[in-house]
Amino acid sequence: MTKMTLPVRYLIVILTFICTSVCYIERVGFSIAYTVAADAVSVNQSTKGAILSTFYYGYACSQVPGGYVAQKIGGRKVLLLSFLLWSFTCALLPLDPNRVSILIIARLLVGVAQGFIFPSIHTVLAQWVPPHERSRSVSLTTSGMYLGAALGMLLLPTLVKFKGPQSVFVAEAALGLVWSLLWFKYASDPKGESLLPVNKKIDTVSKDSNVVSPSNSAKSGSIPWLKILMSLPVWAIVVNNFTFHYALYVLMNWLPTYFELGLKLSLQDMGSSKMLPYLNMFVFSNIGGVVADYFITRRILSVTMTRKVLNTVGFLVASLALVVIPSFRTSGGAVFCSSVALGFLALGRAGFAVNHMDIAPRYAGIVMGVSNTAGTLAGIVGVDLTGRLLEAAKVANSDLSTPESWKAVFLIPGLLCVFSSFIFLLFSTGERIFE
Repeated sequence: MTKMTLPVRYLIVILTFICTSVCYIERVGFSIAYTVAADAVSVNQSTKGAILSTFYYGYACSQVPGGYVAQKIGGRKVLLLSFLLWSFTCALLPLDPNRVSILIIARLLVGVAQGFIFPSIHTVLAQWVPPHERSRSVSLTTSGMYLGAALGMLLLPTLVKFKGPQSVFVAEAALGLVWSLLWFKYASDPKGESLLPVNKKIDTVSKDSNVVSPSNSAKSGSIPWLKILMSLPVWAIVVNNFTFHYALYVLMNWLPTYFELGLKLSLQDMGSSKMLPYLNMFVFSNIGGVVADYFITRRILSVTMTRKVLNTVGFLVASLALVVIPSFRTSGGAVFCSSVALGFLALGRAGFAVNHMDIAPRYAGIVMGVSNTAGTLAGIVGVDLTGRLLEAAKVANSDLSTPESWKAVFLIPGLLCVFSSFIFLLFSTGERIFE
């Protein structure tokens, strides 16, 4: 790698892309492995929902602390430590659906560890990436989530089939440890002098460079907590982060159940089609990032209008696709609708997700921690509520194979998408509001 004349910031972005990919392989992997193991011993849907949502309790607890710690001691170190923690937890976890306490403790630990990751990534990217590269850099990094989910959906059911559910945890732990070694070897903290040439090159694009070096970061001053928490643009990001993750986590955790019980399909027999929703997210996330940077650098739209247009288009199209999912009773129809929904949600991330660094480049990790806490609460609420809705539907309809059993599951995130898109239109901005 050192022989490649690759700018350090590009290497950092590539490594954070791999980081998010591995994290989402882990999340999808647990959902798949646990679903198989739980169904084998007839665990009910409410209990499954409670176990699947446990991760998000730990995840929620560490978002804001993650942003704070990353801001104070450096995102690079925090990222490495959190990866090692969840990797070793996966390696040591026995997958036994009857040992509920052990599963809950392990998922809480993994959630806490992974909760430090995204605030740390935003802290690192805010330090390294110049303004005119932000949209596509953040989009590439976050698109790793979707590629990881796609690879997980494609490969892990086969691994479960031939090696058993426990093998998923071993594979995930190995991936986590390999990434940790790469990050330890190749990642570095930015130095003031290393950023100067970058800033000089980008002055023709943006005189107000928001690249943050350690010398002027939040390490050297107090954090304006009250101003952050009272800011309407911050709350616009928070609301949209909640909605995005509500839809994403419901689909990520319950699509396997929808295919298996709602459509009576076997994941193993679906082949590569089951990975298409997440692959679509990967593609649309990067499209959104490239389009956003193009609009901004060519001055076709202001930063504010660029964020609002992409967020609104993404969320409104996703809303329609989510609502109609239960109307399609074939694998092709369900895969198509979920692909459109997740793809356009990913497009919307070029609106709200990059906005952290627009409004608060110095405190990007902190603001990300605040908004991602809301996104994590969406996982707790959405995943658990979906389990309860399905358990009630099973009682009412005798099974989960009817469209009526799943309407509420997909209608709720669809309506949330409409609501949050209007909130973002009203209150968001692309201007820096925190000095």
